[in-house]
Amino acid sequence: MAEQSDKVIGESEASNAASHAEITLSASAKRRRKRSAAWDHFTEVETSEGTKAKYSHCCKLYYFKSRDGTSTLLGHLSTCPKLPTPLVDKKQSTIGFKSILGGSQGDVAVVSWKFDQEECRKALCRMVIVDELSFSFVEKEGFKEFMKMAQPHFWIPSRSTVTRDCFNLFNEEKQKLRRYFIETKQRICITTDTWTSIQRINYMCITAHWIDSDWNMRKKILNFCPIISHKGEDMANGISRCLCEWGINKIFTITVDNASSNDVTVKELSKQLTKMGTNLMNGNHLHVRCMAHIMNLVVQDGLKECSLSIERVRHAVRYVRQSPARLKRFQESCDDEQLSCKKSLCLDVPTRWNSTYLMLSRAVEFENAFSNYASREIGLRHYLENSYVETGITAGELLSSDWVHVKRITRFLEIFYLLTLKISGSRYVTSNIHFLEICAVAVYLNQLMASEDTGLSDMAKKMQEKFNKYWGDPAKMNKIIFISCILDPRYKLESVSYALVKMFGEKGPSIQAEIKKYMTSLFSEYVKSNSKGSVLAQSSPCSSLDTSTSGLPNSQVSTQSTGLLESFMKDLKNYKTANGGVDARTELDKYFGEETEDDSKEFNILNWWKMNSARFPILAEMARDVLAVPVSSVASESAFSTGGRLLDSFRSSLTPNLVQALVCLQDWLRSEKLQQSVSVEEDLNNLEQLEQVFVHYLFHIFGALYNFLTIANPAGSLVFSSLVASSIYDMEAEKQAQKPHEGQLNLESVLTSFFTHG
Repeated sequence: MAEQSDKVIGESEASNAASHAEITLSASAKRRRKRSAAWDHFTEVETSEGTKAKYSHCCKLYYFKSRDGTSTLLGHLSTCPKLPTPLVDKKQSTIGFKSILGGSQGDVAVVSWKFDQEECRKALCRMVIVDELSFSFVEKEGFKEFMKMAQPHFWIPSRSTVTRDCFNLFNEEKQKLRRYFIETKQRICITTDTWTSIQRINYMCITAHWIDSDWNMRKKILNFCPIISHKGEDMANGISRCLCEWGINKIFTITVDNASSNDVTVKELSKQLTKMGTNLMNGNHLHVRCMAHIMNLVVQDGLKECSLSIERVRHAVRYVRQSPARLKRFQESCDDEQLSCKKSLCLDVPTRWNSTYLMLSRAVEFENAFSNYASREIGLRHYLENSYVETGITAGELLSSDWVHVKRITRFLEIFYLLTLKISGSRYVTSNIHFLEICAVAVYLNQLMASEDTGLSDMAKKMQEKFNKYWGDPAKMNKIIFISCILDPRYKLESVSYALVKMFGEKGPSIQAEIKKYMTSLFSEYVKSNSKGSVLAQSSPCSSLDTSTSGLPNSQVSTQSTGLLESFMKDLKNYKTANGGVDARTELDKYFGEETEDDSKEFNILNWWKMNSARFPILAEMARDVLAVPVSSVASESAFSTGGRLLDSFRSSLTPNLVQALVCLQDWLRSEKLQQSVSVEEDLNNLEQLEQVFVHYLFHIFGALYNFLTIANPAGSLVFSSLVASSIYDMEAEKQAQKPHEGQLNLESVLTSFFTHG
């Protein structure tokens, strides 16, 4: 024990001594730091005659004194024939090539370029964030060798430095966005959802949606932070802290899913907004239920009525996918049936009907292959006969009648699948079609219930029961979904009136009157808030007016009287507007009185309001808030996919603050062009697509390095892109040699594929 103690003490003393030596050496090195370019080629040596500078290439010695400078040494560098490369002044700009934004492929411009270590570090930081690379990426040998060839002057930071750079960039971008919200006093709509990570930490994502002054749809993740629990009170407190931190106090709507805790969240948040005096219409339209989640519940209830045929297809797909040997035999069956489909079978998640639709639509394409496979593979029949479904009975053999039933179900589900994709976007307006889509679903279900097909009729009845729970009572529906449709100049009040009659029958006209009354009240709120500041600024007390006209010519008296009258009439107009007079109502009535626009695919509702905002200034301000309402919470849910990739089993030690910085920064830094539209469906990994996924990943990495090189070394980026394109061309040419019947290889398409990914 004593020996072990002595050993520990000895190691500690050695460690302290080494540490002291390091500190001394570091301090000494810091004192002797030399900034001249000459010291890249000279070293100090001690001789009998004193300190001299020795040239590394020809070994000549020069007297050197620190106070005399390095002019002599630099003079030798400029004339020495043994210098391997010409001396370059690092402060001097060099000529480089930069891709022209908006130009065709290969268009470049000659620009003056100067290497900047700090800019390269920022570019590297952005690459790590946007492409979800690990921090250790910068310490890998491959990246170091690549940068040594691409830009030797670039000092590669450590993973710790990159982490600090990410935090610094997060704080910098956050302050920019925060200043924007404070200066514009923007009213926003938010979506929020919760998620439990692999670390068993509850995260809440808060996403802001708004339409800016240029009438562009904007979306930014504000917070991706841990919360205590999923209780409504805790979530409301978390949202309040987030809004206070960002300086936001104007919330128009909150879109959430159908969890009961969200009802409590919205009520608590409505109370807090009322205290701040920014709760429009007492929060009557604050709570927006996610349409995608309601559609999920509606379709799930319908699928329960036809589960047997679906279960048989699901078990058959599962059996084929269980081993490579079965997949190979199934592929042989496809070849026998001459099926040219290159897709592969995918298995669904039973609790997600959209994945069920994808499984069934894919399986229908292989109907003949399944029949061929079942005739030669007796194991499939035994597997189905011994597999049990949820009702406790065996699945049984897959019959031709099952395929007929599955085809009908697939066509039925396709309507809801496309609708879900349509309403799940976050880069375009979705609220204007919300009510019309609901009405179309109601009419479709009524038609199916009257159908002679008992299977579809039973499905429709079940779905109708769930549909009526959320959309059957107009009193429980948010009035904003009607108003957003009215603010679409293609539909206005007439289309909503027709849809209300189709959906609710005789109650339609009375519902329309309530909606118009609510819309008028909401418009009055905007009129008051808009005229409140102008009335205070423009009106002045009568006692402050100088009415004395003595000593003035008659023309000046007339001019003064005219000015007073104009001022009085302006104050009168503002007074009438503030009190809901004729001038305030004219703008809304004018909009109702105009003809509707043609409903064409090229119509852009945001462009229309941008062009007509001068005619309807107050109504346009109201339309900016109403049309920004997201009808689904998919935008916040999609952030959890990013969080799941960041917090995998290999990176589970990341702190919540770092996770928030990475998730938010990725959302902020990705340009509109790079961001892909949000989809409800996650990618299903297919065996036949592994090679394509790998090639796409290489394109992704090549593109990231190409973007980085445009900052680090523009000339090198062109050389790099040429080499990559040449390699891709060689690979494609090799494939073409094996398949000469597929036509000539197109070099332009190969280069375009790289530059598109890059």
